[in-house]
Amino acid sequence: MDHPQSKNDTMLLAIVQGQDAESAELALHGLNLHVTRLPSVGGFLGRRNATLMIGLPAEVQAQAMAALNENCRQRVEYIAVPLESAPLPLPALTPITIGGATIFALEVERYEEF
Repeated sequence: MDHPQSKNDTMLLAIVQGQDAESAELALHGLNLHVTRLPSVGGFLGRRNATLMIGLPAEVQAQAMAALNENCRQRVEYIAVPLESAPLPLPALTPITIGGATIFALEVERYEEF
């Protein structure tokens, strides 16, 4: 069924860390937004993530972005990187910043339900 008069004219795709997914989803539900949660895995470290699909009216987008910003925090973790110049393969702990949220905002021209 085509919904040309839908108020949900924006789709947010938010990729968040697994440990932030629950609080982000609850905050979005607090704004009366419907959220579809898909499990995903980060490409760089292979860590567990969640992709949140949120359909919403454009005028609520700023509130949804603020809720994601408040509930998805960045963290510093350490990964073992081998030292190239060492005679033995000794790993060096290297700090990296992970987390937060990566959000794509897409304009919805049309959607259908079957």
